[in-house]
Amino acid sequence: MTMTRNFFTEDKHLQQVLKKHLEPAFYKWAEKELTEFGESCANEIEERAVHTDREGQPRLIKYNRMGDDVSEVWVNEGYKKTVQETYNRGIVGYVHKEIPEFGQKGNYLYSYAQGYLLSQTEPGFYCPVTLTMATAYLLEHYADEHVKNKFLPYVISTGEVELFEGATFLTERQGGSDVGANETQAVPNLNKETYLLTGEKYFASNAGQCGVAMVLARIPGAPKGTKGLSLFAVPWKKEDGSGKLNGIEIRRLKDKLGVRAVPSAEVLFNGAEGYLVGEASKGIHYMMEALNLSRVCNAIASLGIMQRAYTEAHNYARSRVTFGDQLINFPMIRESLVDMAVKQEVETSACFELVALFDRVMRHAGAKVSEEEIALNRLLIALLKKETAEQAVHFSHEAIEMHGGNGFIEDFVTPRLLRDAQVLTVWEGTANILGMEVLRLMGRFKVERVFIESMRERLGSIQIDNTMKEQVEEALVKLQELCNFTSSCAPEIQTVYSKKIASLMVKIFESVVALEGANSGDARELAKAELFLQMTWKESDLWFDRENKKLRFFDLIVNWEKSSVGVE
Repeated sequence: MTMTRNFFTEDKHLQQVLKKHLEPAFYKWAEKELTEFGESCANEIEERAVHTDREGQPRLIKYNRMGDDVSEVWVNEGYKKTVQETYNRGIVGYVHKEIPEFGQKGNYLYSYAQGYLLSQTEPGFYCPVTLTMATAYLLEHYADEHVKNKFLPYVISTGEVELFEGATFLTERQGGSDVGANETQAVPNLNKETYLLTGEKYFASNAGQCGVAMVLARIPGAPKGTKGLSLFAVPWKKEDGSGKLNGIEIRRLKDKLGVRAVPSAEVLFNGAEGYLVGEASKGIHYMMEALNLSRVCNAIASLGIMQRAYTEAHNYARSRVTFGDQLINFPMIRESLVDMAVKQEVETSACFELVALFDRVMRHAGAKVSEEEIALNRLLIALLKKETAEQAVHFSHEAIEMHGGNGFIEDFVTPRLLRDAQVLTVWEGTANILGMEVLRLMGRFKVERVFIESMRERLGSIQIDNTMKEQVEEALVKLQELCNFTSSCAPEIQTVYSKKIASLMVKIFESVVALEGANSGDARELAKAELFLQMTWKESDLWFDRENKKLRFFDLIVNWEKSSVGVE
């Protein structure tokens, strides 16, 4: 008899992380919800995800039987069920409104916990959720009351009204990451408080499924570059009840390597009616805030893929018998599983620490949040988005290798994990773009000083063997030297060092997170910190470990059993 899986109850570390960051009463409520959702993700949603990826991908119905351009995107019935279940559980809505049975508003911590579970089975579907989260944020914070009331209740629906999924359309063919090159125009609609948009968006995800899209466009007389971009809320269909498209046409759907569940399209606006959101001169500022939200979602999706890759590798190693023994009993396999478990848990702890800070910054509109915290929030988003995306690809590769030839066969989840992981290094900014973000933060906020001071202060409060902290303290000195050197270089040379700075920063940050876990005195956390520091700072050099701590701590780390040997 096949045992029913549950992505939440199987994940002891996630439960620890959420207990740390959520109030006890909230965790008690969330635990029940996440247990139900974790089971659904591992079973029904997983079955639908496989079907969508293999046979039920979104399809463009360009014309109806009368030859009219309807630009309709077909999705399968299982996909529709996943939409209903996921949004009704409040993955978007409860960030912005009260949870009826709990009596208080939710937060991003709970939403991202849901996203983490969902991404283990369907990171492609988590993309539309991400876009809807961004749409809800933009409407709540920057739309006037008329526009907010027109769209927000539907975007944050949990079943009480029709759901409008969201979308954020930035990319144009000539620009790509260079959003300042965008050309889409928005002219005032005579006798109305709306604008008519004309232009093209070249990589428009959730096209045909969204009820409203947040679109960047230029109004007449706007300056060139990013400063001339305004933000508009554009309903997908006309508001006259006819069901006809709102001056929108889909040229084609993108044939993508992975994340096939989300329809990504080339969209044309032919006089589409839209509503200006916020101040006309601040469109790019608003969208960059939404982009930071999406970058956190990207990191959470990467974590989900990492966790699924690890659990698939672990489960396969336990079940596979080869050369007369279970695969999991071979030392090299054990070492690989320890590496994956330690990195995944430390990175998850680091990301949810970021989410706790992000929640304070984003939901309270800066109230009780210092400029240093705002800068640190943006820095950690860039660092962790880059690191988690790269690790998701690495973990997928490791899981495939653990499976051998089976890992390359589509009957297993591992090929889909690798295909889906690869886009996460590109979506919401490549490593180069994120490196540039670090440079901007250094120039504007002197964020390297904020980061170094914060890390030193946290290290100082850790009551643990100083030899474990020395490596991180030395790295902070190197980081200061690297930042000083980079600042003295010509601007074009600075960009070359930006990714090196980001990589060193994320190693330091995650090391501090690991050490703080060890500071609790828990034997497993101490072993995990010791191994993480070894993996991060020593193994890049020629380094020998005669006793091999990874094998020594295998049962403690991978099986959560007491170690046969004490932790030093």
